[in-house]
Amino acid sequence: MTIGDAVEFDGLEAEFEPPRPRPLLPGLDPFYRSPIDPGSVAPGTILRWRRVRLGLLGGIPQRVRAWQLLYRSTDLDGRPEAVVTTVLLPWDAEPSEHRPLISFQCAIDAVAEKCFPSYALQHRARALGAIPQVEFPLIAAALARGWAVSVPDHGGPNGHFGAAREPGLRALDGLRAALRFEPLGLHPRTRIGLWGYSGGGLATAWAAELAASYAPELDIAGAVAGSPVGDPANAFVRLNGSPFAGFAMVFTAGLRRAYPRLDDTVREVVSAEYLEFLDRAEDIATFPLLARYAGRNASQHIKGGLGALLTRPVMRAVLEDIRPGVQAPAMPLLVVQGVNDEVIAVADVDAHVQRYRAHGAHVRYLRDRLSTHLPLQFIAIPVMVDWLADRLADRPLPPSENRTVWSVAASPRALVEHAHFIALLATMCSGRPIRTRSAFR
Repeated sequence: MTIGDAVEFDGLEAEFEPPRPRPLLPGLDPFYRSPIDPGSVAPGTILRWRRVRLGLLGGIPQRVRAWQLLYRSTDLDGRPEAVVTTVLLPWDAEPSEHRPLISFQCAIDAVAEKCFPSYALQHRARALGAIPQVEFPLIAAALARGWAVSVPDHGGPNGHFGAAREPGLRALDGLRAALRFEPLGLHPRTRIGLWGYSGGGLATAWAAELAASYAPELDIAGAVAGSPVGDPANAFVRLNGSPFAGFAMVFTAGLRRAYPRLDDTVREVVSAEYLEFLDRAEDIATFPLLARYAGRNASQHIKGGLGALLTRPVMRAVLEDIRPGVQAPAMPLLVVQGVNDEVIAVADVDAHVQRYRAHGAHVRYLRDRLSTHLPLQFIAIPVMVDWLADRLADRPLPPSENRTVWSVAASPRALVEHAHFIALLATMCSGRPIRTRSAFR
């Protein structure tokens, strides 16, 4: 029986069932529940797998080869858990041990399970407004290079948006699972890259920091962290009451899930009305959440104002815990950030980069003067993908330096790559196969 004819489920092979009309949400889908105690196996062990069909914005079926792996990982407190990653190959790819592997961390920026990449990327998923659907073209850009891609649910099964370290652990264990998954044909020493933007950039930073100690066997050539938040505590304070106040709200919702003691503190000082807002935020996709809660000021719902919450010892400890940069990544990094980013403050990312350099990390830092937050994610695709390609191919490493440019797209090379990206978008919109481009550079 071939991979195309069967699905591994509960350790047994069965005839591939006709596709369901719509995928089930993770809380209703038995695939997300481990058939065994995850604590009985090593991190990265595949617990079950299945083939899936993916869709652009949920609606246009994509011709790529895709599977989902349920695997064992670890939460913030060291407890074993079962997590899902979506692994992909180009449509025309054959298993190959020479193929690089990319872990792409989506900017989930939500607690709602409809925003988990494993659900939102599926064809006919009801996930309008989920960021992973918008980021699918970036994943496709990696596939067009001929790379295998792992897209982990790095927020975990309970939507711990904003938690420290957990996103990195889940991404690294997802890579371990992908290397063990025979249909990809990869080798234990496959060359690996990490990539993410915004909330996905922060998750990528955690994975880069933890790789040497948690998964030293992985051959990670480099990491790209676009607009990686820098200091989540500063972002929380700055975004409160702004047009992006929904981020601060869902950030609170995610942290109180990950840190139960914080939940107790929040309930002590926050009004019943605001607690209802937080509960609703747990079920709303990111973009509708931002629209609904734009300008919402938490201070109006907190006894003593926002400062009363921020000065609580539990809150201070959590905000200190979630700031990245305590240890240097062992692999080189590329960081890309907009100077005039309206969501992530450039000063916070400047400080993040400086913390890494102070600990000995090699960081190439590109600051773009013209781009705002969301456009930069797409404008910077050529420079991000080319930098990853160079690391995977062991080309000479550019210097560890800061460079501020008017636009990362202002080069002949970037313009050519943007033309290819437009063609890739046309391929995705038409549902044609996403194949490996024949030549680069």
